[in-house]
Amino acid sequence: MSLGVLRPSPLVEQATARLREQITSGEWAVGTRLPSETTLAKSLGVGRSTVREALRALAGAGLVQARQGSGVFVIATTPEEDWSIQLRQAAITDVYEVRMLVEVEAAQLAARRRTDEDIAAIRKALTVRRTAGDADNAAFVEADIALHEAVVAAAHNPVLTGLFTQFVPILKQRLLDLVELLDLRSEDPHHGEEGHAALVTAVAERDAEAAGAALRDELEQTLALLHSL
Repeated sequence: MSLGVLRPSPLVEQATARLREQITSGEWAVGTRLPSETTLAKSLGVGRSTVREALRALAGAGLVQARQGSGVFVIATTPEEDWSIQLRQAAITDVYEVRMLVEVEAAQLAARRRTDEDIAAIRKALTVRRTAGDADNAAFVEADIALHEAVVAAAHNPVLTGLFTQFVPILKQRLLDLVELLDLRSEDPHHGEEGHAALVTAVAERDAEAAGAALRDELEQTLALLHSL
């Protein structure tokens, strides 16, 4: 077997691409046991550590699986889609349903765990959102998301924070589309002000139930608008 010696650039990326091609093209079908690391390294003209990293990348893409004492086997010929790609392709209603699950819990945790510094940051974000009522839609949506980010951060759960961060880019774009499509700010430039103020008050007062309810009401209203389109 000859895969072709690699050029001296990012070797792990090249090795991953070369091995991926063997799998996705069908050269190595599902169930195939890959050659040993030593054999692959020799064929590619790289070290075993480079091959090992490439195999880890392929395993992360759901293409191969290491079996203790048996070797590495092909388990799929189509890579799993990256999470960020899935989010971009997902229906906004689906994204909002998951957002509701994440943020309602985050708001309740924030009410229980928030510090004085958290409240200061949340109140500042609310003030910025109010000020953005006099700005354009893009600035308003940016300020709206920033307030939600501040509440999630106050939950002090890095997994929740990381998960919400993944939602932010798609939320900003889809919210901007929604605001402009339905002209939501034509009659009320501070759209949603009352609900957001209630959320901040609940978190400040450590009322987890009220915080969750305030956020749930806001997101359910937006979800209803999305379903009406």
